[in-house]
Order: sequence, then C-alpha cells, then structure tokens
Amino acid sequence: MSVAAKTPRESCCSKLKLFLAAMAFVYFSKAFCGAYMKSSITQIERRFDIPSSLIGAIDGSFEMGNLLVIAFVSYFGAKLHRPRLIGAGCLIMAVGAYLTALPHFFQGHYKYETSMSHRAAANSTETILPCLSNHSLETEDGPSLQAKTGCEHSGGSPMWIYVFLGNMLRGIGETPIMPLGVSYIDDFSREENTPFYLACIQTVGILGPMFGFMLGSYLAKIYVDIGFVDLETVTITHKDSRWVGAWWLGFIITGTVVLMSSVPFWFLPKSLPKQGQKKTTPETKETEMTYVAEQESFLPPESPEQDPKEKPVTFKELAKDFIPSLRRLFKNSIFSLLVLMYLVIVNGFIGMITFKPKFLEQTFGQSASKAIFLIGILNLPAVALGIITGGFVMKRFKLGVIGAARVSFSASLVSFGLLSAQIFLHCDNAEVAGLTVTYEGVPRVSYSQQTLVSQCNMGCSCSLKHWDPVCAYNGMTYASPCLAGCQTSTGTGKQMMFHNCTCVEDMLTPGMNSSAVLGQCPRQSNCDRVFKFYMALSVLGSFISAVGGTPAYIVLLRSIPGDLKSLALGMQTLIVRTLGGIPPPIYFGALIDRTCLKWGTKQCGGRGACRLYDSNAFRLIFLGLVTGLYALGNTLWGVLYCRIVRRQKKLDRRQREKENGLDGANGAPTGHAQITLAPNTDTDKESTI
Repeated sequence: MSVAAKTPRESCCSKLKLFLAAMAFVYFSKAFCGAYMKSSITQIERRFDIPSSLIGAIDGSFEMGNLLVIAFVSYFGAKLHRPRLIGAGCLIMAVGAYLTALPHFFQGHYKYETSMSHRAAANSTETILPCLSNHSLETEDGPSLQAKTGCEHSGGSPMWIYVFLGNMLRGIGETPIMPLGVSYIDDFSREENTPFYLACIQTVGILGPMFGFMLGSYLAKIYVDIGFVDLETVTITHKDSRWVGAWWLGFIITGTVVLMSSVPFWFLPKSLPKQGQKKTTPETKETEMTYVAEQESFLPPESPEQDPKEKPVTFKELAKDFIPSLRRLFKNSIFSLLVLMYLVIVNGFIGMITFKPKFLEQTFGQSASKAIFLIGILNLPAVALGIITGGFVMKRFKLGVIGAARVSFSASLVSFGLLSAQIFLHCDNAEVAGLTVTYEGVPRVSYSQQTLVSQCNMGCSCSLKHWDPVCAYNGMTYASPCLAGCQTSTGTGKQMMFHNCTCVEDMLTPGMNSSAVLGQCPRQSNCDRVFKFYMALSVLGSFISAVGGTPAYIVLLRSIPGDLKSLALGMQTLIVRTLGGIPPPIYFGALIDRTCLKWGTKQCGGRGACRLYDSNAFRLIFLGLVTGLYALGNTLWGVLYCRIVRRQKKLDRRQREKENGLDGANGAPTGHAQITLAPNTDTDKESTI
C-alpha cells in the first residue's frame, strides 16, 4: 500500500511543479512588460507631447482591458481548460506589446523644441547671435507649410491611440493569469504549501519589474531615432527634459518574452489530483474532477461508470448561477472589507509607482534614466525579499487567518510611518530665472510666462514659448540663450557655448565669466545627501510593506468558500483594477499638471508636455495624496482585523459546542484555525463563513 500511495504523489508533484515553473515564468514576463510600460511613461509623454493627465489615462487603459473580460474569465474560466486560457492570454499580451511600439514606425523623426536654428547647430563655422536673431526666428516658431504637412505624424499627433489600444490588449491578455493560475494551484496543492508556492511565484515574478525598469533605464539613454539621425547634430542629452529615449524598442523585446511564456501552458493538463491524495480509481478521479462544475450548475452527480465528457456543461447552465454566486460572495463581510481596503491602498500604490520616476526627477534633480534604474535596482529587490519573507513566515509558523492578518496589518502600519516621514525630505527648487527665482536671484515661484522677461533681455524680443535651457557660470538656469541675453555663441552640438550674456553679467562682478552652456544647472550639493536618506526610507518601506503581501492574500483565499474561489479572485481583481487602476493615474496626473511652471510647445503649435515643475508643490501634492490614501487603507485594515478576530471567536465557540455535543472534547486550539475551514476535518476542506 505504501508503494501504491507514493507513486501518484510523485506524478502529482512533478506536474504541479511544471505548472508552478510555467506560472513563475509568465508572472515574470507579464511583470517585465508591465514594469517597462511604467518606466516608459515619461518617454511616451515627451514623444507625443501630451500632459500627465492624458498619459495617466493611457496607463489606465491596461485596467480598462481587464474590466472588459475579467468577470467572465474568472467565472467561466474555472469550468474550462485553465492552462490553455492562460496561454491564449499570453498571446494577446504579446500582440498588445507589438501594437504599442507601432507608432514609432509611422512617425517622422523626433524634433525637439529649440530656440536655435538647426543650421547653426550643425555648422561649427557659423556664429549666431541668440539675442538678436529672434526677429527672424519668430517665423520659424509657427508651423510652416512643410511642418503642417508633417503634423499628422509628428509628436503631439493622435497616434498615441496605438499605445492606448496596445496597453488595453495587454490588459485583456493578462486577465486569466492571476485568478485561474492561483485557483489552479490552490485546488491541487496541499493547503499548507499554498502560501509558500504563491510567495515563490510572486518572488520570481518580481524579477520582471526589476528587469523591466533596468531595460527602461538603459533605453532611456538611447536616442529615440538611433540609427536614423546623426547624433552629432543632437544638442540635448538624456538629462534634458526634452530628451526621448528608444521607448519603442523595449516593447518589441518584452512582447517577445511574453510570447515565449505562453508555450508551456498548451501542454499542461486541465486538472491534477490533489497533492498528497491517495490513489483513487479512474472512475472516482473523473467524478472528483467534475465535482465543482456539478455543484455550480446544480447537475446531479454522475455515477462512477459514467463518462463526464458525454454530457458537456452548456453555457446556459454555467450562467444561471452567476448572480446567486455574486450574492453569496458579497454577503461575506470579510471579503467585502478586504476588497474595499485593497481598493484604497491600490489607489495610492498605482498613483505612486506611475509618477515616482518623475517625482525623483523633479524633486531631487535626478535624470529620468537614473530614477528608473534606482527604482529597479533598489526598491524592487526589497519588494521581492519582502514577499518571500512573508511566505516563509506563514509556512514556518503555520499561521492561521488571525496570524496572517496580524502580520499584514502590522507591516502596513510600519510602512505607512516610513512613508509619512518621506514628506519632510526634499530639495529646493531648481534656480530658473523668471520661474523659481527672479533675475536678481531672489526665490519666487511664478506660473506666468511674463516673468521670463526682464530689463536685461527686454531688447532681445525673445520667444517665451521655447524651452532651451542654458546654465550660466553664476549657477542659475535660463529658459533659453535669448532670455539669458547672450550675444554670441561658439561650438556645435552639445558643446555649444554662449557668451556675453547680459542677464548673467548683471549678477556678476566686473571681469567674471558671463558665458553659459547648454542644459540645466545641477542642484545644490546637499541635495544628494537628502536624496540618499529618501531612498533609504523608500527601500525599507518597500520591504516591510511587501512582507504583509502574502499573508493578506492568504486572508483573502481563506475567507471565501471553495466553489466561489475563482469568482472571488476575479471580482476582487475586477473591482480593484477598475476603481484602483484606472482613476489614480488620471487624477494624480491632473493634480501634478497644476504644479507645472513651464509648458513645452508642440511642433504644430499648442501646449505640449511640461518641462519644469514647482518641486515643492509637486512633493506636497504627490506624497500628500499617497499618504492620505494609505492612512484610509490602514484604518480599514484595523476594522477588518477586529472583524476577523470577532468572527474567529464565534467559529471557535461553535466548534467547542459541536465537539462537546459529539464526544465531550474540551474544544480545539484556536491558534491555527482557518476562517473557511470546517472544524478539524480532513474530508470537508472548506465551508462558508
């Protein structure tokens, strides 16, 4: 008997491990693609010359795709071939990634805004007069006939709709992975192994964002039209707010990885015997495999001799129990509170991760490439370590629902405290004449373009629309060489220098250098020290918050009856991603837009992407909104924890009464009792709360 019992366990484990490996790879690939999309937000915003609110809507299109199909996939997918549905979803995700990259091949070359003529930038022998030449350049500021003909394919054109649709397709394709994959593992693995398996998959999956952000950081340094233009004529660097990296190349790479991840799922079985289950007859196994489907459709159990394939379950039979199942699900108060808590916290998390690279860029003076790299190399490994730590704690101490809730709630409170402390770490605004300081160097934030004009540049007739910053030797940034009052220039490309700048001379003692170079001036030296403290708090907070992730997920799984597990996971994903994934990038972006001090100008006219923000206002709005949402989420966590403890005590009391009535026992231990488990039975695994 021992040999007969051992054989199916080995076979079951090998198939289950194959599914676990496939799930880990697909978690990696989808996170790889999704993180790259997050890391490319700034590049896409600049390439299409759109405000943060619109880029937020594009980012939210992923959740819109989920909204279209999640409920049906979660409910009906549990009755169908789950691995193949996951494989089909990966194919759709790959198509979405390729579609996102498509606009690059239809658009013309990227033309960034500049106050200098391209002839002068390319010709080192020609000396131009930035201050005095703007009368002739004014006609070039408006769209010429040639520019008008290319407007439909230029930056600022509606071709961002391809990115929107591609991201939506990715959302549709990602839909089956989580609810069907997690329910498949929970159905066929030992109950005590499920937390560890989920933690392992999520830990491998967190490598995806690491690679995604690192790829985004690398490509952000490569010019968008690499191989198609002479880089010597490009006068901006990757640190410039007008720079656009090779964002399109990353979607081709990530789409190919997602496509590869779909392959294993086409060869996996529809179901497996329960891990550790004793060997059963083929007829009994067939009956157990269809047990859930029979319960949902109210069909009578088939006899062991009857082949279930002879009576396929129809769509009508599957659909008739959908509304009653939803009613049963949302009558579960713990599930409803969990969904509400997740909703609030995800609002804060999505808004934070979407605009964190821009926050680091504007508040601490980091380049977009470095900001993305630091998030990928510091924050994400901390999250991975936190997830695996949370899963290990659950397995090592065999925590029940109360223990899991206690760990998750405590981690959430500590990480909230660290997040609140980050508000007080900041650098001063970059010194830009006429925007954050006066031309005399007095700090004063101005949202009006008219403050760019001063007596030192009044005779230059400068364009106030252009953003072509130069850094003077007095440490101040000017919006353009003309607005700095520069009279002459030397050099070419990135090495161009401007001399005899009247606005610079007004702040210097006679005889000092009145020249300026291309680009913004670096921040003050103490900003780097403050930034290191900020990153330390951010990384520590990421780790502690992630420790509570797996326990919180186990609370969700153990708070629902088994026949509603896939539906519950799907509805939780639907609600959280719809209301927690779509709105945050939009309203975060709209509020961030209100802190813009200098808007760019599109090639064909009109307002483009923001070039400079009021960093103090940006910080207060961004971190203040995130902290407020997390505060509300922790309040809901406290209510939920009290509810779980109260419900567990009620279940324990009923258990003692039942045991006393049956065999006179003195009650079961409460430390490891599960909310959804029937009292200490091996046959009846789950029961409704």
